[in-house]
Amino acid sequence: MSLAPPPVRTVAPAAATVYAPAEPVELLGTVAPLGRGRADPTFRLTPSGSVWRTIRTPEGSATLRLAQAPDGAIHAAGWGAGAEWVVDGVPELLGAGDDWTGLDVRDVPLLQETRRRHPGLRLTRCRQVFEMMAAAILEQKVTSVEARRSWARLVTQHGTPAPGPAPAGMRVAPDALGWSRIPSWDWHRAGVDPKRSRAVVEAARVAPGLERTLQIGRGGAEVARRLRTVPGVGIWTAAETSQRAHGDADAPSVGDYHLPALVGQALTGAAVDDDGMLELLEPWRGHRQRVMRLITCSGVRTPRRGPRITIQDHRFH
Repeated sequence: MSLAPPPVRTVAPAAATVYAPAEPVELLGTVAPLGRGRADPTFRLTPSGSVWRTIRTPEGSATLRLAQAPDGAIHAAGWGAGAEWVVDGVPELLGAGDDWTGLDVRDVPLLQETRRRHPGLRLTRCRQVFEMMAAAILEQKVTSVEARRSWARLVTQHGTPAPGPAPAGMRVAPDALGWSRIPSWDWHRAGVDPKRSRAVVEAARVAPGLERTLQIGRGGAEVARRLRTVPGVGIWTAAETSQRAHGDADAPSVGDYHLPALVGQALTGAAVDDDGMLELLEPWRGHRQRVMRLITCSGVRTPRRGPRITIQDHRFH
């Protein structure tokens, strides 16, 4: 005799809202920079198109589900102690306050066409400064494959279970104390060299101060200056942090291995270096990160030439 499958358990969210912005919002395109690869335990895209995130909030851990209706409204549901915090932050997470009206790309057909195809693209402001910085530090001077593998392993091993009915395998990243207590051998096994692990620990030590930079606004010189007071955090890591946590519209990632070539290819048809990238972006000062997002969404790719970066395995060094 076959047994009937157990009933599916539903868990009512602790907080929920429907966000109906006045302007179009492209859900996945807006929050995609928060994901760290397909194996990221803190970010999942389901076949139905729903986006799931786990968040370590000031009130505790939370799981957030975002689903866009045909009319463009985004239905948000949160579980866990931090559910109210994440649901309250949905508008900013989806680009509220990110004003593109002053961006003029009419003279660049590629950018104009990309903007036409992605009218709902916005810059996210996730309000998680330390977590965005920790993830960016892991990406310093290594390939994205290495960094994503390290992030997934450390969060899975040292994070906590996702509240509510999150997809299997999702975890909440450790809090600052949790990151600072990761033993040296676990950093080593995750392929993170001592320089990067020390930088994460230094950031964890001043995490409350990092979160206070959100009070300054949506990025800018003062935010960058404060982020860069953390030992091991330079211009690239500060930019990668403020883009996501603060919604910084003018923080191009100087020092990136791939982006200058991509910008050059998109705007001139040839690769450039950091100085060339900044020169090309200068006409859009104040909007440079918005232009970067348009370029990364445009479909332009750099030609494959020369040797690729060698993936280092720090576990055996």
